[in-house]
Amino acid sequence: MEKKEFSEGALPSVTVDVVIFTIKDDDLKVLLIKRSIEPFKDLWALPGGFIKDSESLEKAAERKLMDETGVKDIYLEQLYTFGSPERDPRARIVTVAYFALIKPRDIGHKKKWDVSDVQWASAYKLPKLAFDHSKIVEYALKRLRWKLEYTTVGFQLLPEKFTLTQVQDIYETILGKKFDKRNFRKKILELGLVKPSREILKDVAHRPARLYTLSKKIGDIIEII
Repeated sequence: MEKKEFSEGALPSVTVDVVIFTIKDDDLKVLLIKRSIEPFKDLWALPGGFIKDSESLEKAAERKLMDETGVKDIYLEQLYTFGSPERDPRARIVTVAYFALIKPRDIGHKKKWDVSDVQWASAYKLPKLAFDHSKIVEYALKRLRWKLEYTTVGFQLLPEKFTLTQVQDIYETILGKKFDKRNFRKKILELGLVKPSREILKDVAHRPARLYTLSKKIGDIIEII
């Protein structure tokens, strides 16, 4: 089938930007890259780039995730489309934002020709970002908090075997509030979200703790909070 020609002005270019979250040093972190080219040279930004003619939006996001972190087949969700005419000084560029969740041990980011540096920045204390990326991170954080309350996506940030204290730490770090230890554990166990393993976490300052595994799938819908 022949492609139709459009006469009403040039079509906007399309990019993808990925908000990559992890938990590190008891804080919610976002992966940022420092741009080594214009526009916004030397400013921090989200990993992203133009989509290729031969790939879908999701494939483009997966490619950027692999390029920046070296990981694949993890939780990745389309977030929102940002298309303000003023968002990019080069041209009319629409970006489709995604957010991803990776475990700290999966981190393996690398420098590239158009990137002078990389860092994990606190989601709550971001430096000045290029384009409209501050707005994108803010939107992603709201979505993550919302999904944490009614799905199992937060468990993507935990190791395969974890303690109930680690689960509570994830929720408190992301939601920014404290939970009663007894009530939180009771809710998690009553919902059947986890199942105990035969292993005990030792070599810790406090008393040894039972290790658990997730009994649901990542992303399953269930009201947790």
